[in-house]
Amino acid sequence: MRATVGIIGAGPAGLLLARLLHNAGIDSVVLESRDRAYVERRQRAGILEQGTADVLRAAGAGARMDREGLRHDGIELRFDRRRHRVDFPALTGGRSVTVYAQTEVCKDLIALQLQDGGPLLFEAEALAVEDAGTGAPRVRFRHEGREDVLECAYVVGCDGFWGVARKAIPAELVQVFERTYPFGWLGILADVPPSHDELVYARHDRGFALLSMRSPSVSRLYLQVPDGTDAGEWSDEEIWDELERRFETADDWRLERGPITQKSVTPMRSYVHEPMRHGRLFLAGDAAHIVPPTGAKGLNLAVGDVVTFARALTHQQETGSPDLLDAYSETCLRRIWQAERFSYDMTTLLHRAPGATGFEDRLQLARLERIATSRAAETDLAEGYTGLPFGG
Repeated sequence: MRATVGIIGAGPAGLLLARLLHNAGIDSVVLESRDRAYVERRQRAGILEQGTADVLRAAGAGARMDREGLRHDGIELRFDRRRHRVDFPALTGGRSVTVYAQTEVCKDLIALQLQDGGPLLFEAEALAVEDAGTGAPRVRFRHEGREDVLECAYVVGCDGFWGVARKAIPAELVQVFERTYPFGWLGILADVPPSHDELVYARHDRGFALLSMRSPSVSRLYLQVPDGTDAGEWSDEEIWDELERRFETADDWRLERGPITQKSVTPMRSYVHEPMRHGRLFLAGDAAHIVPPTGAKGLNLAVGDVVTFARALTHQQETGSPDLLDAYSETCLRRIWQAERFSYDMTTLLHRAPGATGFEDRLQLARLERIATSRAAETDLAEGYTGLPFGG
């Protein structure tokens, strides 16, 4: 099997890349180790930056997002029983975000790929990327019980942190930067309309809480919990009671309760792998970087990576110049480190570290007060949240 671009992984990054390449007249093959049903129900991110939503529309994958997604023009910060709304359009020249689950993005892109794109092989397990440093890389994979080889001009690893793509880069060329946080998120899905029409980020002495949503009838909420917590240790009533405590305000706002349909614990870490390119192998998304979910950057960073690659390869095809491909890692990493900075700032602003002192508590409140009273500080948050431009 041959293709100009071999794409490992059919998450939103791999699927969007296949669509961008198809629209540019460049052929690709997508290999996905899981079956289609798994990919279409895998719960992950749900906040799309302005740039991500615009790219999906330009790629022809935005129609259902525009019908069913929820445009949000701000977030609410809660601290010291106070409420402060950050108005994104007023601070960023009209930018916003869209609540639209990763599962729905994948469904839309899969339908387009199967309708008129190149091959998309489910249950095709990539075993190794070979000859990455040459002009003819290969992906060895297993599909329908037998091994096969995909010969490519380029390979893009969109196969996540545990995938095979990153392992093909020689260890002596690699630098890894990471931080593990001593807490995680206990997340729930609940069949109850959201108690607020925008996301609520709450800083409390008992820990962070987040009110989010998946639709007008389904709420998504999170609690900061100690690292290693088992979601089964928490009863539904204990979760709702703790959420009420952390979202408490001085006015008459109330948290609506409903049946919890799913609960899980997400660990928190920051991770960056440099470089993101070796020869004809390019890394994208979680294969190269991870951010704590506080800033809603993960999916959006992956989109930025594949947009950068698609533009660079199209430029090379049209002009013969490899300059943009050669700069891929450097270009992506500039944006990634800004997102890492933003996610770290949001995480340390809102989460209470184990053993935090009164001094550290007062610093958090002072930082939140600064955002609430300074347009410059508030603008920095709004710009980071709605997303920096792709490709620079």
